[in-house]
Amino acid sequence: MTYKDYYDILGIDKNANAKDIKKAYRKLAAKYHPDKNPDDATAEAKFKEINEANEVLSDPKKREKYDTLGENWQDYEHMGDDWKNYANTNKQGNYKYTDASDFFGGQGNTGDFSSFFEMFFGGHSNAFNQGYARPQTGSDIEAELPITLYEAYAGGKRTFQLGNEKMRLTIKPGAYDGQVLKIKNKGRPDATGKNRGDLFIKLKLEKHPNFKKIGDDLETEIHVNLYEAILGGKTIVNTLEGKLNVNIPKGTTSGNFYD
Repeated sequence: MTYKDYYDILGIDKNANAKDIKKAYRKLAAKYHPDKNPDDATAEAKFKEINEANEVLSDPKKREKYDTLGENWQDYEHMGDDWKNYANTNKQGNYKYTDASDFFGGQGNTGDFSSFFEMFFGGHSNAFNQGYARPQTGSDIEAELPITLYEAYAGGKRTFQLGNEKMRLTIKPGAYDGQVLKIKNKGRPDATGKNRGDLFIKLKLEKHPNFKKIGDDLETEIHVNLYEAILGGKTIVNTLEGKLNVNIPKGTTSGNFYD
């Protein structure tokens, strides 16, 4: 599988800090956002690629694994939780196979990310699981759950019915569209009725009338008159947490972004 250079995708140096990553991501995300490029498959693919790069490089743990293993990541695909020790010492030999999601330490919130991301960081279905003897379990269940922008921002709890069983799901603050949450042992049972697969819930972010979620940021548009744009001033913006006073700098032009 072809290695993805996330630094090159964002157009940044490998020593870039968190601020540089965020700045580059926001610039590219704004340029290729589907709302600005309707029916443009190339822009949509680029937008997904940018989001994937940001998902890895803005997360210190994912970035450490990505930087440490680098282009030789497939040499360590069966190291389990010992990937760091093996990568640092370059050991060779026999090692115990573990589930791919354990290999890279997570349930794999892959959403619409590439197969490279899923292979590298683990997921509920990838090539790492092929060719090895594993305990037989029932099949997994996949479902989609719509969430509001406020739930993505602040988190929350959901209760829903699956067959005759009541399920409870915790949505943590910072959830995003396409994120996959795993509930263990809540899938379909095997022939014996004892071993169950897992339940995977894919979050679907509902559109908000005033805000767009770009990575970890929220964007909204405000309208100012010519007088305010030239001389500056203040305006009030309604946010998810209430009203916010925003300063409008002198010489503001249409399309300017302000934190």
